[in-house]
Amino acid sequence: MIVEIFQYVAGIAVIVGAVFSLLAAIGLLRFPDLYTRLHAAAKTGVVGAGFVLLAVALAAFDVAVSLRALGGIVFLVLTTPVAAHLLARAALAAGIAPANITVVNDLANESHNQ
Repeated sequence: MIVEIFQYVAGIAVIVGAVFSLLAAIGLLRFPDLYTRLHAAAKTGVVGAGFVLLAVALAAFDVAVSLRALGGIVFLVLTTPVAAHLLARAALAAGIAPANITVVNDLANESHNQ
């Protein structure tokens, strides 16, 4: 009985993760520049992958698999924001300007030689 409940919850988590991943893909297609696309991929991509890994942890009903899946979630949550930040800083240092519709650019006058 409990295993069946976990299977249903895992199915819902996979669907939620797929929806978030779809939103990330739509954001990559629709947003105007590298910075907003990076934001879409970093935020919703982590949530989507996190829900799918959570579904794996619930569906497996095995401690070893669940610990690996939860470790993957922790890894994604810790590394994706750092990687997105470094990619955006590198793009800004390389001279890739934000889109014209961007209203605020706090880093526009900062020296990139640091």
